[in-house]
Amino acid sequence: MDIFKAIKTRRSIRVFTKEEVSEEEIEEIIDAARWAPSAGNIQPWIFIVVRDPKRKERLSKAALNQLFIEKAPVIIVVCADQERSKKVYGRRGVNLYCIQDTAAAIQNLLLAAHALRLGACWVGAFDEEAVRRALNIPSGVRPVAIIPIGRPAVKPGAVFKRSLNEIVHYESF
Repeated sequence: MDIFKAIKTRRSIRVFTKEEVSEEEIEEIIDAARWAPSAGNIQPWIFIVVRDPKRKERLSKAALNQLFIEKAPVIIVVCADQERSKKVYGRRGVNLYCIQDTAAAIQNLLLAAHALRLGACWVGAFDEEAVRRALNIPSGVRPVAIIPIGRPAVKPGAVFKRSLNEIVHYESF
């Protein structure tokens, strides 16, 4: 799929069919994610693949009862290894770089899923401690996003985007 088409046609999918997502598809998606840029090439991302129904239910509850999450065939929880970034960049690595780095990886992941004709949704509204407990995530590793993935059961239409003249400033604000 052309990258510009992928960027412009990707949508957040919250309704999935029951059809499984293969291990090969998940590996291809995560492989695309790991090619994202990162500060100092630290690559602080960690990807937790969840298929177990009980864990999916716990993640759905941790995500403020967003029940569509547990209905996805697979969930990828993207985490930032804060300690990895801290070793090189100190507090700025912990507070900013590892979050930016994982965000770039998440965008690659979403675009790769779309290119494979899979649906996904970037979920950021969740109780971090509940996610940490559900997946036994150690301290120093921060859950950044919950990404349910599956075959789309719906095809969302176009979305509104602000015009370029509203968002672009040359030389100064």
